[in-house]
Amino acid sequence: MIIKVLGPGCKNCKKLETNTREALKELGIEATIEKVESMEEIMAYGIMSTPALVVDEQVKFSGKIPSVKELKKYLQS
Repeated sequence: MIIKVLGPGCKNCKKLETNTREALKELGIEATIEKVESMEEIMAYGIMSTPALVVDEQVKFSGKIPSVKELKKYLQS
């Protein structure tokens, strides 16, 4: 599983990455997490507001910071 955290490196993006790592740990899932900070790359996904989460090249959400519980649902689907 490849997970990308899209955002310019702001506080919200860092929180999303932290929550994602915690959700993965609780689920016992191994994944590669990449931070994408380039606006060109972010816009290539059609993202207009950050932070956003991409799992195996599928955009799961953008513009919010879901809780660890919510992230677990995104990561299992």
